[in-house]
Amino acid sequence: MNRFKRDIKDHWYVTYNKNGYPHVQQGFVLPPNRMKEFDPFLILAEDWFKRGAFSDHPHRGFQTITYVLDGRLEHIDNHGGHSILEAGDVQYMNAGSGARHAEEAVDDDLIHTLQLWLNLPKALKNTKTTYQNIYVEDVPRVPFEAGEVRVYSGEMDGAKGPMQSLVPITMTEIYFIKAGTYTLQIPENHNAFLYVLSGELEFGSNKTKLTKTGVATLTFKQDGDSESESEFFIKANSRAKVLIYSGAPINEEVVAYGPFVMNTMEEVQQAYKDYHAGKFGPPAKIDEE
Repeated sequence: MNRFKRDIKDHWYVTYNKNGYPHVQQGFVLPPNRMKEFDPFLILAEDWFKRGAFSDHPHRGFQTITYVLDGRLEHIDNHGGHSILEAGDVQYMNAGSGARHAEEAVDDDLIHTLQLWLNLPKALKNTKTTYQNIYVEDVPRVPFEAGEVRVYSGEMDGAKGPMQSLVPITMTEIYFIKAGTYTLQIPENHNAFLYVLSGELEFGSNKTKLTKTGVATLTFKQDGDSESESEFFIKANSRAKVLIYSGAPINEEVVAYGPFVMNTMEEVQQAYKDYHAGKFGPPAKIDEE
């Protein structure tokens, strides 16, 4: 089978802002001024924060995928949801028609997270708000000669990730316990990007070398077949870890303003009106007994 072979399209390194207490440090892995290029992904923010940084707030029109790198993350929503996630855990949220929640560090933890904003097509922007916790022990692991792949979403080497995204995406974390190679297979029509968490790696036939905090977008077939797999060659020169996300582009107009992502500015303005009118419900808080 003659599979499409992917390469690196563009690459850069994350820069960080030191914000002080409680939002200690932030960087954009995927910066917000390139949303059209990243479709269906909007932004990917890397944050270090203490309790009080992300208290009660609303969202509408998109999904979030929050990956805990370190510390403990407390989730509270105004539908009675409450959970604590730890390193390696992920929370998937469909904000849909209107979410109101809080994401806090537990006690005196300094929490370190990656939060991806994933767009919804117009037809799904009014769907019901849902949350799904994905605990690291429930994530399938596929071994290969130099390490293993954790499959959070999509299908990889016969393993299916537990994430129940409303749009087709893959999320995989590839661990190299030593120098070695791995060929990732993802649908050829998926737009994809990677983020290096540790080590030194080379990607694609052009052998683009990236180290920690390196980001890259991948080539893909915009008119490709969702059922046909593409190949992406990865070589680790040392012990290393890389996250790779892919998704089918939505190809719709995007208007992102504050915590809302819609198709028009009028829809964003309506979201603000609905929130201030109380249509998102009461604040997110834990009921005191």
